[in-house]
Amino acid sequence: MPAAVITSYLAIGDSFTEGTGDAYSDGSERGWADLVAFALAAAASPAEFRYANLAIRGRKLAGILAEQFRPAVAQRPDLISINGGGNDMLRPTMKLADADTAIRDAVLRARDAVGHVLLLSGGDPTEHLPMGRVAQRRGLELQAMVEVWARVEEGVTVCDNFSDTRLRSPEHWAPDGLHLNTRGHARVAQNVLRALGAPEPPELAVLAEHVAPVVDYRSRAYYREHVLPWVGRRLRGRSSGDGRLPKRAELAPLAFDPDRPFER
Repeated sequence: MPAAVITSYLAIGDSFTEGTGDAYSDGSERGWADLVAFALAAAASPAEFRYANLAIRGRKLAGILAEQFRPAVAQRPDLISINGGGNDMLRPTMKLADADTAIRDAVLRARDAVGHVLLLSGGDPTEHLPMGRVAQRRGLELQAMVEVWARVEEGVTVCDNFSDTRLRSPEHWAPDGLHLNTRGHARVAQNVLRALGAPEPPELAVLAEHVAPVVDYRSRAYYREHVLPWVGRRLRGRSSGDGRLPKRAELAPLAFDPDRPFER
């Protein structure tokens, strides 16, 4: 589907798609999916373009598909983006074959329902995470499994951010080391727009050069502020997304200011 005819876009996923690590001027989450939506709106008709984002932080793949898939397909957007499995990869019980089967089923069902699916992976944070090499191996193996079928399917656009080596550098990551910062989300938005063949607003290149402090992920402060709370939530069976609702549950027009193209 040519990017010019995309007049509605709906995203499902976890914190990566919700936009954690990047923010609007009011402090609320923005992220790559919002950036892509603004770019698609600018390429089409901003007054007619509609966007929804059902992603909720902390969700594993099964939760994303159980909670978000049906409401997403029911709204019949021109384009659905699907991402999931990042939180699963941090757990040793993840079964790659099961994840591949679940993703394939969801992608093909969504494609058959709406016509065009964007399947994308998140950035790879594992080089600066404790025991990250195991998660990196899982991520690369899953991406290879998915691409065997996804790249030959009509109506499926693949955007592999996990293998983007530039995204692995620390200047693309938020202080917690798990989420991309403004620079990282802008890089993903660029990757997505290029995969879709959609125009890239020049202002996006400015965000892609955003400078933020680089965190020492080996410091005691990092472990105290980010690693230990994460471990504590896992031990209590809690999630950072408990009680949260989608930030844009229904397809609706974007408030679009051409002078500030990535602000609401």
